[in-house]
Amino acid sequence: MTATAVEVHGVHKWYGAHRVLDGVDLTVRPGEVTVILGPSGSGKSTLLRVINHLEKPEIGHVSVNGEPIGVRRQGDRLKELSERAIRTQRSRIGFVFQNFNLFPHLTVLDNVAAAPVATGKLGRAEAQELARELLGRVGLGDRTGAYPRQLSGGQQQRVAIARALALRPGVILFDEPTSALDPELVGEVLAVIKDLATSGTTLVIVTHEIGFAREIADRVVFIDGGRIVEQGPPSEVLDRPRHERTRDFLSKVL
Repeated sequence: MTATAVEVHGVHKWYGAHRVLDGVDLTVRPGEVTVILGPSGSGKSTLLRVINHLEKPEIGHVSVNGEPIGVRRQGDRLKELSERAIRTQRSRIGFVFQNFNLFPHLTVLDNVAAAPVATGKLGRAEAQELARELLGRVGLGDRTGAYPRQLSGGQQQRVAIARALALRPGVILFDEPTSALDPELVGEVLAVIKDLATSGTTLVIVTHEIGFAREIADRVVFIDGGRIVEQGPPSEVLDRPRHERTRDFLSKVL
């Protein structure tokens, strides 16, 4: 195991004249739960997408479990990897999106089993056995034959979490996993994430659920204007924020 699970070094990202990330440095240790907070448009989701190279940074680079993402070292330079090589890297980084992104024509079981088969990590029978195990873990062992349209939003998001786990990733990224859910469904998804947090899985979570962050985070990162304003244990950042911008944000959401 490497000393760090995720390292973000001097990352800048912009779209036209709009700078979304402005020199972000972030380190996540193995087994750590890092929660990223910030106002809408602050760069939180873009940062997650840069970590698994769904977005390519203009400047800076990212490593996951000691491996540069999207590039390889060639002497003292970094060279862009092929799309196929990048897809292989992404298979080691779980990603849970806001809007589930399940395949509507596949059953719940096949949604979870699809990635291990597609990447050649498991045969179909083995992948389905793993999928049943993971669906049981997220409380959906009795819905393996259902289709996404037959599930509630909370159930679909739990399937998406099981799908992310199916590739046995070293790190799982969550991009506002409850933002698309009705309020009464939020708790069931947060309960699954809490279970992962206690299992030693490395998690990086973008969320607006402040109480949830206080409960499970090892570290809270507050980002605004594409920059990390402050970070530290929840007891410091949430209860005794040092930066005026953090205090102003929390006063509006707590």
